Amino acid sequence: MDALDLLRTRRSVSAAFLGAPGPDKAQLDEILTIAARVPDHGKLAPWRFIVFAGDGPAKVSALLADLYARKHPEAEPSQIENERKRLALAPVVVAVVSKAAPHVKIPEWEQFLSAGNAAYNLLLAANALGFRANWTTGWIAGDADTGPILGLSPGEKVVAFIHIGTATTEIADRPRPALEDVVSVWQAP
Repeated sequence: MDALDLLRTRRSVSAAFLGAPGPDKAQLDEILTIAARVPDHGKLAPWRFIVFAGDGPAKVSALLADLYARKHPEAEPSQIENERKRLALAPVVVAVVSKAAPHVKIPEWEQFLSAGNAAYNLLLAANALGFRANWTTGWIAGDADTGPILGLSPGEKVVAFIHIGTATTEIADRPRPALEDVVSVWQAP
């Protein structure tokens, strides 16, 4: 598949429909190397990756489910069970973490966008190697109490959880916006 076909046909596959095999170590290293080739004003690398593989996704999901249960004592058992699977559906999950921080020249929002680009490059690289992927966030991305469980340092934020595996079913493409609905041409006032 050439690059334009990849870009034209890339689509997400829900983590619930991602199974084995996932990328092996060499493939994952290639995916992460590609993910790191993004616009990065000032060469700050204002992001990093946390890989959950092997039994990591199940173990971190169990810890997150326990946290959810403590924070939501009214939760139904089925809700807790869903949390126990949150990061354990696909064979590999990569957290893309923003390390955006105050800088004399480069605004934090620009650094955060660089992390978003890293997440998207990760999706593209996984697809280019024949895998499927899904970008999620959810409550765990924004809850301060999940940071220590996930291995975040103070001030870091999760931009994305990228679930990577092999599609277990055919997924139809979703409708895409018509260009006339999302494109305008600027004209002088």
